[in-house]
Amino acid sequence: MYYLYVLQCRDNSYYTGITNNIEKRLKTHLAGKGSKYVRSRRPFKLKYLEKHPDKSSASKREAEIKSWSRKEKIEKLDLSRYNTSN
Repeated sequence: MYYLYVLQCRDNSYYTGITNNIEKRLKTHLAGKGSKYVRSRRPFKLKYLEKHPDKSSASKREAEIKSWSRKEKIEKLDLSRYNTSN
């Protein structure tokens, strides 16, 4: 099982990633040992999460979402609705 996730960073930007262990990945981001992008924009909130059966489908979906504008991400993923926090 893989997860596609979207984080909203302190500067209100969005970061999209994939992982096979969401709890571990979020802890890694919190510890400042995840991506450079998130490391410099902590704290963050988990805004969106999707399950995928394999890495390939998660990667394809990640590429699709990363190609969208900020406005498209907010609208298509309904990011303004979610208030999940770490």
